[in-house]
Amino acid sequence: MLYALLIYEAEDVSESYSDADMEQALEGHRNLQNDTKADGVFVEANQLMPAGSATSVRVRNGEVSVMDGPFAETKELLLGLYVVDCGTLDQAVEYARRIPHAETGGIEVRPVAYFERSGSDQLQWPTSD
Repeated sequence: MLYALLIYEAEDVSESYSDADMEQALEGHRNLQNDTKADGVFVEANQLMPAGSATSVRVRNGEVSVMDGPFAETKELLLGLYVVDCGTLDQAVEYARRIPHAETGGIEVRPVAYFERSGSDQLQWPTSD
């Protein structure tokens, strides 16, 4: 089953990292990526640009609103994500706890619904573990 490991942290926290803090976080990410690749569960990992680069789009009653920045009512913003193909939720949680930002922010583990890889247009919903 595919799981998204969504990395949340307050931007002021990540912006305040010293060079040593940043290198430690990057080393943690390198180690996790190497391990998930070796374990055959790595699908992808992406870092998002800062929230100030975001554009939010909403459609209400046919009217489109485009706004600069994220629409968030929280101080923690989505910084990036991993997608892993794990056999169980417990396995996905084990990888999530290793993401360095779990200590200063939070990691949300969410099953991913996906279209059949064979090219079918049939949406596949996650099954229970």
